[in-house]
Amino acid sequence: MKKKVALICQECKSRNYEIQKSDKRTERFEILKYCSTCKKHTLHKEGK
Repeated sequence: MKKKVALICQECKSRNYEIQKSDKRTERFEILKYCSTCKKHTLHKEGK
């Protein structure tokens, strides 16, 4: 089963992306993505 999680920009705290994550993964997802609010690539972490 997969669940939807939001990726949150660590600089401006905006929710820019949604991904589907497997229930088997327990660690938090982190990736460098483009933030349209900051207008640059920033670290995005999985929200609660």
